[in-house]
Amino acid sequence: MPAQLITIGEISRRTGLAVSAIRFYEEKGFIEPIRNSGGHRRFLRSDIRRLSLVMVAQKLGFSLAEIAEEMHALPMGRAPTKQDWSRVSTRLRARISDRIARLERLRETLDGCIGCGCLSVSACKLYNPDDQIAQKGPGPRFALGDRATRRND
Repeated sequence: MPAQLITIGEISRRTGLAVSAIRFYEEKGFIEPIRNSGGHRRFLRSDIRRLSLVMVAQKLGFSLAEIAEEMHALPMGRAPTKQDWSRVSTRLRARISDRIARLERLRETLDGCIGCGCLSVSACKLYNPDDQIAQKGPGPRFALGDRATRRND
């Protein structure tokens, strides 16, 4: 077996993933094994990085669809280059920054009205008179970044 190819057991040991999880990610198209003459799966050593990226992205709350979008931008059949990884990391950094901004907005509005209904009749008269925030759309509008306008009376 060429040095750059490893068995499913080795990739399991190196990533900490169960063999069944590796097969699941294979079905999702995140990795693509090479079959030897006996039909056994062999993986590129670079697939360890691919699976590590999947694991980290999932821990950060990225959906499988979001992860797939990034993974499919990487070339199959060869180790990604520094430029390949750089393109993916740039997009992920932008998504992470957006998530951080949304989490910070949520943290700041969580104790008060988040625009998803009346938490306090007296507060809503001040921050959301006549339910004006509803005109901006459904859901937790304040947590999504909309701002209440105070009445000047």
